[in-house]
Amino acid sequence: MRQSMGRTGSCYDNAAAASFFGLLKAEIGTRVWDSRQAARADVFRFIEVEYNRTRLRRHPEHGYLNPLETRILLQHNLTPAA
Repeated sequence: MRQSMGRTGSCYDNAAAASFFGLLKAEIGTRVWDSRQAARADVFRFIEVEYNRTRLRRHPEHGYLNPLETRILLQHNLTPAA
């Protein structure tokens, strides 16, 4: 992973990415994998299984849905009328 930088003087540019990478480190750890493929598989599993499918958006405005359910609902609501 590489460090990313936001605009000079704006601490909010990188807040979402920093929050995500902090969560990623907490969940899968900072261990050394046997291969790049093993590391990629662990990161992919975390993002696709844990983060996108089971994590709830902790706000009643979002209906406490996970990101996958939110995307499906949004796609359903934006279907053009025939």
